Amino acid sequence: MKTALITGANKSIGFEAARQLLQQGYHVYLGSRDAQRGQQAVDQLRAEGLSEVELLVIDVADSASIAAAREALGQKTEALDVLINNAGILGGMAQPALTTSVGLIKEVFDTNVFGVIEVTQVFIDLLRRSAAPRIVNVTSGLGSLTLHTDPSWKYYAVKGAAYQPSKAALNAYTIMLAYELRDTPFKVNAVDPGYTATDFNHHSGPGTVHDAAARVVRAALLGPDGPTSQFFSDDNAPETGISPW
Repeated sequence: MKTALITGANKSIGFEAARQLLQQGYHVYLGSRDAQRGQQAVDQLRAEGLSEVELLVIDVADSASIAAAREALGQKTEALDVLINNAGILGGMAQPALTTSVGLIKEVFDTNVFGVIEVTQVFIDLLRRSAAPRIVNVTSGLGSLTLHTDPSWKYYAVKGAAYQPSKAALNAYTIMLAYELRDTPFKVNAVDPGYTATDFNHHSGPGTVHDAAARVVRAALLGPDGPTSQFFSDDNAPETGISPW
C-alpha cells in the first residue's frame, strides 16, 4: 500500500486531501501540530470508513518537532511515496511593504518556506525508497511574480509583504528541488489550490475545499510520464492549468 504524509492536515484543504488519498487506497499519515485536533481529524475519517489513516504530530516551524516526526514515521514505514507540504500561515492582513515588521515576515517564512525545506530534507531518505516518489508544495496563485506585475490580472491589487513573497520563494525552491531530482523518479511540483473558502481567509473564497484538494491530489497521483517542476494553477491559467512563475 502506498503511503502519504500531509502536513497541516487536521482541517480544510489538507484534511480533504487526506480523505481523497484515502479513497484512492493510500495509507495517510495526517500531520498536525496539535495532537488533539489531529486525532479528532483522524477519528472523523475513520468514522467515514477510511481506516488507513493515523496521526503524525509535526510542527513544521519547529526543528525538534520535525526530527521527532521523522523518527516516529521511520518506526511505522520504510518508505514514503507522497509528501504534501500543505501547512502554511497567512500572517494577517494587511501587509504593507513599508510597515510590515520584519518579525512578521520571518514568522510567515518560517512556516511557508523554511518549514517546507526542512521537512523535505528530513524526510527525503524515506521518499528515495519509493519507486515513484511525489512531492507537492501547496503554494498560491499570489506567488506569481509575473502576474503581480500585470495590471490586468484579477488579483493585481492583492499585495502583501509577507505571504505573497513567501509563496514566491516556495515556488523558487520547488524549481531548484525539481532540478536536483531531475534524473530520478521524483515528480516535484507546486500547486495553487485556488481561492478557496477556508478558515485561512475567513471563508471569503469562492472555491470549494473538495475542488482545491482535488488539484493537490492530482499532482500527488502523477504517473511516470507526468510533468515535474511545474506551477499548477487552474485559477491563474484556466486554459492550460500552468501558471507563469
